[in-house]
Amino acid sequence: MKTVIKTILSVAMIAIFASSACAEDWINMFDGKTLDGWKITKENPDSFRVKDGAIVSNGPRAHLFYVGNGKAFTDFEFTAEVMTMPKANAGIYFHTKYQDQGWPKYGYEAQVNATHGDPKKSGSLYAVVNVNPAPHKDNEWFTYYIKVEGKRVIIKINDKVTVDYTEPKDKKAGKDFTRVIDAGTIGLQAHDPVSKVLFKNLKIRGL
Repeated sequence: MKTVIKTILSVAMIAIFASSACAEDWINMFDGKTLDGWKITKENPDSFRVKDGAIVSNGPRAHLFYVGNGKAFTDFEFTAEVMTMPKANAGIYFHTKYQDQGWPKYGYEAQVNATHGDPKKSGSLYAVVNVNPAPHKDNEWFTYYIKVEGKRVIIKINDKVTVDYTEPKDKKAGKDFTRVIDAGTIGLQAHDPVSKVLFKNLKIRGL
């Protein structure tokens, strides 16, 4: 009996080790003081700043792209703490890439919005799987989690799943908008001058 128990434990430990070995270490994407490792669009760069240990998104349309590790992410886990002010709208793009201006053409957007007029609320995979009502309140920090593995996207708000989406195998990128699972970086959105959203403790790791 002891031999059987030892064998079961050994198999379990091997499985745990193999699982953990597949994932990379977490990367801290934000130092809490500067935007080092990030690149702002040439369009309205003043829409992003750092204040009190958080990235503040507030101003005319602009986007902030993570370039800190110099490589694209394919399968990954991402987590951040986010706070929305009343009537605010923003987004977290993934599998995207830097562009000087305009709405990002590449990748998917995970929506950030509790009380903005757009009916697509936080936790939505924008225009693909939409969430309403919002799973959090304004003026409170909440946890945003995104995982991509293969063709599957999982989004969680405060540890509760809001999206579990598998992209069709035959989905192709369009000419003007490539909303497909591929590879790329993370981008944060400044939506408009009324919208104010804070981001902190941003982390990512490849799987």
